[in-house]
Amino acid sequence: ERGSQLLGDMSTLDADAEEETELLAEDEEAEDCHEADGEGGDGTAAEEEEVIAVLEVDDKVFEEMRLPADIVAEAQQAWSAFINAASSREAAGESIYAALFDSAPSLQSLFKTPRSVMAMRFMNGLNSIVSAMTNPAALKVTVETLGFQHLDLEVTVPRVVIFRDAIVDLFDMEMGARFTSKARSGLMSILNYVGGAYIYIRREYAGRIKIISTSWRAANNKVPTSRRQMMKQLARRTRRSRGRQAR
Repeated sequence: ERGSQLLGDMSTLDADAEEETELLAEDEEAEDCHEADGEGGDGTAAEEEEVIAVLEVDDKVFEEMRLPADIVAEAQQAWSAFINAASSREAAGESIYAALFDSAPSLQSLFKTPRSVMAMRFMNGLNSIVSAMTNPAALKVTVETLGFQHLDLEVTVPRVVIFRDAIVDLFDMEMGARFTSKARSGLMSILNYVGGAYIYIRREYAGRIKIISTSWRAANNKVPTSRRQMMKQLARRTRRSRGRQAR
């Protein structure tokens, strides 16, 4: 009987040990899963921060902008859908023009170009920018080129925000549920990127370009003057020569 009791006690101890081992294994597995989830969560948070970061106008630096592929894809799809929904590209440009200046009539004083021409410039400029979103290097070149073409405009952060919000509101109104949160993030990001770049380029390069232009005009003005002087001197010498020959 004592032997049976000892065997029973040992069996109980073995069962308890196995149960404890299983519990420890489950705890370790749960911790591993938690750590994995944490790592995945950090990655998602980092991606969200990347998107959120470009939702602010940054005029301190002008570097290549990289957005998550799904954000870019949905922004481009929204842009294509907006163009296709209009009766023509001119009509789409007119919608953008109207949305902008209806929300901020004071901005009209910045543009001296006729409305129809300006509407198409908005359309073509935005189209080239959105199309280049998949290639950060090409996008930077495109935005830089447009920035140099708009050095005469006094672009400010508040004006960029007005322009951005007018475009986003237009898309929201025209597309409704098709204008997803990712498409909105992508469109707001690219508009802020472009606006910040315009401000940066104007601040950093407008002064230098003005100096170069002034120097170039001064150099060109001297050439005609020198030529005129040379022609006058040549004419005087010719007259003198003829006078001497006549004598």
